[in-house]
Amino acid sequence: MKKTIRVIAIYATLGLIAVPFANFIELKAQTPAPSPAAAQGPCTDESKAAWYADFTKFRTTDPTKAYEAAKKYLTACPTEEGQIPAYLKKWVVAYEKEARKFNLTRLFIDQRKYAEALPVAKEVLADEPDNVTALVALGYGGYVLAINTKNESGNAEATTYAKKAIQVIESGKAPESWAPFKSKDDALGYLYYSVGYLERTSNPTDALTNFIKAAQFESDIKKNPQTYVFIAAAYENEYAKQSAEYQKNFSGKDETPESKLAVANINQLVDRIIDALARAVSVAGTDAVGQQNKALWLTRLTELYKFRHNNSDTGLTEMIASVMSKPLPPVPTPITTLPAATPAATTTPAMGTNASPTGSALTPGAVAPPAANNTAAVPVAAKTTSTATARTAKPVVKPKTRNNHKRH
Repeated sequence: MKKTIRVIAIYATLGLIAVPFANFIELKAQTPAPSPAAAQGPCTDESKAAWYADFTKFRTTDPTKAYEAAKKYLTACPTEEGQIPAYLKKWVVAYEKEARKFNLTRLFIDQRKYAEALPVAKEVLADEPDNVTALVALGYGGYVLAINTKNESGNAEATTYAKKAIQVIESGKAPESWAPFKSKDDALGYLYYSVGYLERTSNPTDALTNFIKAAQFESDIKKNPQTYVFIAAAYENEYAKQSAEYQKNFSGKDETPESKLAVANINQLVDRIIDALARAVSVAGTDAVGQQNKALWLTRLTELYKFRHNNSDTGLTEMIASVMSKPLPPVPTPITTLPAATPAATTTPAMGTNASPTGSALTPGAVAPPAANNTAAVPVAAKTTSTATARTAKPVVKPKTRNNHKRH
């Protein structure tokens, strides 16, 4: 409440200086006389004098008591005009505005009561449309509620507020405190991640872009393996779509420049999955769950890495160790032209569900292996040889969010 006291005191210096009650008799002469009914009620000179005395006594030391006195005055004398009631009305409006912001800080930052904070945040936005704390509360808080309640009906609204919060912060506005985050970068990392999570089903393309953006900031999100698992899962989804298109357009047919382009684009996605999983493995937690997930991610990573490196895992350990020091690659641009020199076409034998590839991913017609683990969330691409049959499997680990709740 110290902040509220300070702000209310500031309002008192901005042309809203209280009028000593000794001048009340003079002011009363300038004010229309109350109706007989009002004169018989509590709006009397004695009552007003007492309420105003309490207001001036507590105005800068105990704003809550001052507010109560002012409200009694204004409630009892709703039609009264003059310098004193005009001042009290301005002061009450200023107090209520600051009280809403104080209440939002208490609920959102201090107590983490997100469900209760959201309606208060909307009230604050009605006062200040660009209030950073209110926008963050509605965006990030909506993301937390979607996870904790398993109810995603509010995802669209939370996404809108999170995007507005990002826009306002990146335009240069800042809250009085970045709490519950560590810094501006930490806040932006969580907000972009929140948008990615909230849009992962409704708009997976934008979700992937936001997950990648989240990982650019020096934030806890950058160090969280789930960020990269979501990125890998998004690429696997796209991989499945392109593989299905390949099967539809080229399966059982002679190899053509168009089929080679399709394979080249699919292999780009394999490389992105490798990079994302390497990052997830690199920053995996040391607790039991973290180590269990790390083992699953590493299994899938090894499969894909060997596929892209002639069935060899040489260099994989070094890649994992150094991957976080390198920029996260952007979403790949579709390849539309083959290199001038294209390797001669070969055919990769059909593979069983758990088989390893026998050829290089750079060879036209080769495909990445399907994931063998049944706990995965998205399908892997089918083989792209002319003799292959369409086949999908699930990736290694379903993205989880339990490790993202450090701010909850």
